[in-house]
Amino acid sequence: MDEKDFKSLALVRFERAKELYMEANELVKMDSYKSANNRIFYAIEKCIKALLSTQQMDVETHNGAVSQFNLLFIHKENTAFTKDDYQKIAKADRIRNASDYDDFYIVNKAETDELIKFSLEFIRKTEEYIKKSFADG
Repeated sequence: MDEKDFKSLALVRFERAKELYMEANELVKMDSYKSANNRIFYAIEKCIKALLSTQQMDVETHNGAVSQFNLLFIHKENTAFTKDDYQKIAKADRIRNASDYDDFYIVNKAETDELIKFSLEFIRKTEEYIKKSFADG
């Protein structure tokens, strides 16, 4: 893929992240917190993959995406993303995993609400980064 393809990929992934976030909000309104946790994590993951696309990088797994995000965005001091963001992403992944696979997981509405709030903040940071990234290039 060339630079133009990665730019398109970043934008497509970012749009999908916003869709997933909206789905999560609808699921919360229906008290479907486990499903909302799933959609929240995938909204975050799509943001991460959109961010990686701005670096002309693509990965296939969740772990690969989060790992590369950590290297390229958290450990560099020149981005808006912080270690706190990374910890919240890891928490979202743990909660999604429990929501999807642990039959006895008891969902915590307050935790889901916290994830919704974080995912919106993360989407906003991602949008700002993408705009700045493409404005510079």
